[in-house]
Amino acid sequence: MTGAGPTPQGEGREEGREREPGQDPFVPHPRDRAARGIPRSPLARNARLVSLPLGFAGRSAMRFGRRLLGQPVDLITSELQRRTSHHLFRVLGELKGGAMKFGQMLSVFEAALPPEVIGPYRAALTLLQEAAPALPAEQVHAVLTEELGARWRDRFTEFDDTPAAAASIGQVHRAVWEDGRRVAVKIQYPGAGEALLGDYAQLGRLVRLFSVVAPGLDVEPMLRELRERVADELDYRLEAAAQQAFADAYRGDKQILVPDVVTFTQRVLVTEWLDGTPVATVIRDGEQAERDRAGLLYARFLFSGPERAGRLHADPHPGNFRLLEDGRLGVIDFGAVKDLPDGFPPALGTLIRLAQGGEWAAAEEVLVKEGIITPGVPLDPVALASFLVPLATPTAEQTYRFTREWLREEVVQAVDLREGGLLRRFNLPPSYVLVNRVVGQATAVLCQLECEIPFRAEASRWLPGFTEEQPTGP
Repeated sequence: MTGAGPTPQGEGREEGREREPGQDPFVPHPRDRAARGIPRSPLARNARLVSLPLGFAGRSAMRFGRRLLGQPVDLITSELQRRTSHHLFRVLGELKGGAMKFGQMLSVFEAALPPEVIGPYRAALTLLQEAAPALPAEQVHAVLTEELGARWRDRFTEFDDTPAAAASIGQVHRAVWEDGRRVAVKIQYPGAGEALLGDYAQLGRLVRLFSVVAPGLDVEPMLRELRERVADELDYRLEAAAQQAFADAYRGDKQILVPDVVTFTQRVLVTEWLDGTPVATVIRDGEQAERDRAGLLYARFLFSGPERAGRLHADPHPGNFRLLEDGRLGVIDFGAVKDLPDGFPPALGTLIRLAQGGEWAAAEEVLVKEGIITPGVPLDPVALASFLVPLATPTAEQTYRFTREWLREEVVQAVDLREGGLLRRFNLPPSYVLVNRVVGQATAVLCQLECEIPFRAEASRWLPGFTEEQPTGP
């Protein structure tokens, strides 16, 4: 990585392969990139993950030594975060599987970081994609033969062996289907299942490390949720059903497009190809009007999914959304979806409305009724307000401008609440866990966009319980 500085001694060293002068020790040797896909050996994967806390310990010792030599604490802390981010995301990218998936989930919280850390953090995130070597063509062909049959090439008029994108458990190839449609062929890495299960067990031991990269971010619930959804992620048949349900629900929509599914098996998914500008690119380079447009359609899709498709798109990473030339928002990747046949839980909209009116006693009743807090545990109204007001702030006025500064303030507030013990009294029911995570991640993406949108109107239209005339019960 350009500008990353020298690598701490002992990190990323691989046995049996002589490194060329100047080659980064974290990046697989060029001769190795074509020789393997996802690293499958549990011992090898665990060794790479174990290198993370070992490297952190070494950097911490170096930091202590520098403090003894009189270097400024702020400078040393920033250096520690930069080096840790660099090491963390490179290893997660190399391993793919659950490690890379977790890194992608962390990436949306970039807007919550202090300004001095954002640059190194973004640079490290880039490595999450660049450090993932592509699956060799012969292995791609082997998977297609096993899943689509020996004459799989007859199904395509064109197939590009060079992947167009690499993801955590699979990679995507451009192709042309037999009827002339341009398609995306998503192929699962061999060994992805074992990698996911092993990674989630090991990542749970690295909580302290993540707290250095993103202070104030509670990663344990995210890891727990990822472990619980392993089977769903690995079965592309479930993803195909979810994507087609969304495609049917939004067919003909003038603002949102979901590509149709062409064919699928358990490990191969073929869908119509979708061009456009990724929202991640809009975040980096977009003009304000483009940011506002992307933010509005992004929020509208996530809000409307439960009512229109009976499902919530549960992977709001900006790489899964793109602005099309005709102004619509295109949506891809439906591997993480939560069934919500009755729409959003009404308590969510109700709590936002009550917080706006300062009705803390009524809000406490809703929290108790939903099983979110234990009955009989007294709550300080001031602490309860501090917990709920951030949730209600974006809908207080007709329009709201999401900013990184606001999100950083809320992260600091969340840390204060956790240290004060308030959040320890909350027990989020399983039905709310994924919804809560999606709301948090989507808010972070809107803050990355720094967009100004009529957020209140979207909440009024799609959140049951937000307006008083709507029912607040199940």
